[in-house]
Amino acid sequence: MSDDHRVYSYTATLMGSPILLKLFSNNEALASRVFRLIKQYEDLLTVNRAPSQVMDINHAAGKHPVSVSRPVYELIRVAKAASLLENSAFNLAIGPLVKRWKIGFQGDSVPPADEIAALLAITDPVDVMLDDAANSVFLTQPGMEIDLGAIAKGYIADRVRDYLRKEGETLALINLGGNIQTLGAPEGGWSLGIKTPFGGADELIGTLNVENKSVVTSGTYERFFERDGKRYHHILNPRTGYPLDNELDSVTIISTNSIDGDIWTTLIYGMGVEKGCAALRARPDIEAVFVTKSKEVVVSSMQHFRFTLLDNRYRLTGNTV
Repeated sequence: MSDDHRVYSYTATLMGSPILLKLFSNNEALASRVFRLIKQYEDLLTVNRAPSQVMDINHAAGKHPVSVSRPVYELIRVAKAASLLENSAFNLAIGPLVKRWKIGFQGDSVPPADEIAALLAITDPVDVMLDDAANSVFLTQPGMEIDLGAIAKGYIADRVRDYLRKEGETLALINLGGNIQTLGAPEGGWSLGIKTPFGGADELIGTLNVENKSVVTSGTYERFFERDGKRYHHILNPRTGYPLDNELDSVTIISTNSIDGDIWTTLIYGMGVEKGCAALRARPDIEAVFVTKSKEVVVSSMQHFRFTLLDNRYRLTGNTV
């Protein structure tokens, strides 16, 4: 690569994840401003510590509405809309169940069935009341908690892209611990790896080639625990309160906006391959790569990316459903 196209990488740890920013200019000051911007959004949206605006809403559950800043309100509005889609696997109000399972954290355990039933009763997204005029959010049931963890990284990745564009950058990549958003593309496009489920840290099932696109992967291998020979992963079914059980090991979404990637990885996970491909036919702007437990890689279409299979234990098939 010539000096004109040299890539400068900047790293930080934010949102509990390693953050990588790639620029084609040597601009430490810009990288610092980007990391500061990410930190500001993290402080607004986190549920991992108080105070944050989201935690203010949760603490007031069953008591009173809480007015929040416009970005937080808009994000909650988008998350509620995704949660109310028919048979949606996305649920912004699933916080109490996530907290009880503790999958990926110390103290994980399989909750008793009666406890899951009791928690399900306070996870209905209909009970998240929004007031556009006041920018306020009211959780009507005591004990309710919203968790924007499934959508916050995508939202922040999009804001970083917009900020870099405003600053005059034409080529950049931001990786927020798995949410990748790209601005423009170097010659040949950005080459991004998809991990082999349950493989080693550097094992890739294949590579995606994209430009001006977001790539978000969600997989059962990311956070899980095992009890009595059964594996419990972190993608919960909002209707049952237990981990989703279908033919999938991972879903990768390719979209213009990373927030869509966050929402659609969860939606598609809940649908499975056949229904997922059918849903994507109505959204030509969003594409998916499915990895199944039976070692198949299914692509919904390849309008906006190229995929190269690297792991010969898997079989690549187009969308035939």
